[in-house]
Amino acid sequence: MYSEKVIELFRNPRNMGEIENRDGVGTVGNPICGDLMTIYIKVDGDRLKDVKFKTFGCAAAIATSSMITELAKGKTIEEALQITRDDVAEELDGLPPIKMHCSNLAADGLHAAIEDYKRKKE
Repeated sequence: MYSEKVIELFRNPRNMGEIENRDGVGTVGNPICGDLMTIYIKVDGDRLKDVKFKTFGCAAAIATSSMITELAKGKTIEEALQITRDDVAEELDGLPPIKMHCSNLAADGLHAAIEDYKRKKE
């Protein structure tokens, strides 16, 4: 059902936790399945210096949270905004159709954190 990458990131998630003195935070959830995801970003110049997450949810939600942090870290703000839901699923070698909403949450959480950063910066 799950790819090896999904299983690995579920068992050994990367970048889990909060960032103190974060520059942006985005929290998203899915009321139907109960997944809740928070993405934290630290910005240096125009690059995401650090990206972390805290997630309450299934294996796919945890794996996609971890993957979005890996995809976004080191990218410019604009590059990170280009990361799509499909990019997350593709990097995980796919997700079962019933779990695709998890990759939606990961991308949406990152974008929400960036929007929070932009609002604070204004």
